[in-house]
Amino acid sequence: MRNASTIVLCFMMTFLACQPERKLSFPTTDLTESPIIPKVQEVKSGGSGFALDHYTEIQLLSEDEKFQGVKEFLIQKVKANTGINLSTQKKGYTHLIIEQTDEINHPEGYTIHINEDSLLLKASSAQGAFWGVQTIRQLIPYQSNDTLSSEPIWIIPTGYIIDHPQFSYRGTMLDVARHFFSVKDVKKYLDILAYYKINTFHLHLTDDQGWRIEIKSWPLLTEVGSITGVGGGPGGFYTQEQYKEIVDYAAERFITVIPEVDMPGHTNSASLAYPFLNGNGKEIEQVISMAVGYSTLDTRKDTVYQFIDDVVREISALTPGPYFHIGGDESHVTEKNDYVYFVNRVEKIVQKHGKKMMGWDEVATADLDSSSIVQWWNNQKNAQLGIDQGMQLVVSLAQKAYLDMRYDSDSPLGLGWAGEIPVDTAYNWSPLSVFGKAHILGVEAPLWSETIRTMDELEYLAFPRVIGYAEIGWTEEEKRNWEDYKIRLAHQKEYLEKEQVNYYQSPLINWE
Repeated sequence: MRNASTIVLCFMMTFLACQPERKLSFPTTDLTESPIIPKVQEVKSGGSGFALDHYTEIQLLSEDEKFQGVKEFLIQKVKANTGINLSTQKKGYTHLIIEQTDEINHPEGYTIHINEDSLLLKASSAQGAFWGVQTIRQLIPYQSNDTLSSEPIWIIPTGYIIDHPQFSYRGTMLDVARHFFSVKDVKKYLDILAYYKINTFHLHLTDDQGWRIEIKSWPLLTEVGSITGVGGGPGGFYTQEQYKEIVDYAAERFITVIPEVDMPGHTNSASLAYPFLNGNGKEIEQVISMAVGYSTLDTRKDTVYQFIDDVVREISALTPGPYFHIGGDESHVTEKNDYVYFVNRVEKIVQKHGKKMMGWDEVATADLDSSSIVQWWNNQKNAQLGIDQGMQLVVSLAQKAYLDMRYDSDSPLGLGWAGEIPVDTAYNWSPLSVFGKAHILGVEAPLWSETIRTMDELEYLAFPRVIGYAEIGWTEEEKRNWEDYKIRLAHQKEYLEKEQVNYYQSPLINWE
């Protein structure tokens, strides 16, 4: 691939040299001042500009179908934002080139070299190229320059960028169990997450108030267990076809979906559908409150594990990613020995279906395989137990990373049990403050949905905080600082408003 690309690139350079010259006098531009989020690893300015316009030609130097998809994605986004139809058929003045190369040694890394006549994006993987495309999108100004030519030109600063993420897991979670969100809503959320290079989407599919995924071998889960949510309301669920639509849409954006079926607690909706599952000794009733900790599966029934096997099997078959999340949190009425027995047994079921088990930090109290992942949300001792067993952590500290916490005392949405999380608090923390990098797989910002029902409300709690979490996952702590970040964040206003995102206009940011 490298030799073939080199030959084609040489041809392209020769071709460029034969093109008619177009003399433009660019205003001074500085690539280092571009408000890119997440902040890139290395950037140097060339001091001039690259003219993106109707005379720009796009070329792909790869035979990989996934690279072709990245190219088509860029064409689509450039068209939507500027009206420019990038084409391989033009004899352009400027050239936008995507090259697959083994020169980039990070699987999600990329480089961008921008001259006055060419913009060259290099990556070893389509995923790296896709993240590079997001950077290019952020470099394209929202307003064209109409003074340099008879037709509009969008000026991109010249220079080079070298970039890769610090963590391989950069995620957010959406709880669709307390309140349900449609496929359309989830797709919109995924589009925005991809723009900021988030690569993992954790979907909390089941809880006491609702079961949101069709299981064909257990149809009452959705017929009975999905009909409402917190506070009452219509409920809802994804058919397997709809769930697969979400998974595929995410995959096109190089986002891995992690399904979560919470157990042995948070299982009232499952026991409502199939009462034999219940292990708390009480009559099962429909729940619409926000209360937690009262439900449990019967951990000593073999039929319960047959049920779990079927659920894990059906969902895993629809989900190509490596993880299956079993929840495991707040199972307060499960006896400790029953809880440990349950988690150990379910881990083996998950592995049987080809997945690595994930769970909230309580699962680390069991004797687990080192391949399983502990999601540290609350208890540092549990996180340490996981590390002692050779497991990696996903850091989701409630006091820092929970998107459902209020911004401040005046916030109309959100909860406050873990404290208020204004935009600066959400940004000014390190996932490496307690445990070393070798123990950290990445970061995730969960959004529990007890207080939100609509996409506008989801967006209000998620944005702009999730943008900061994206940078925490991508950029090393020593390269981040709040004063620089808040300036770059203010520039995201145009993108957020163009995408009709109902973001919280924090008074800490000069949005004007």
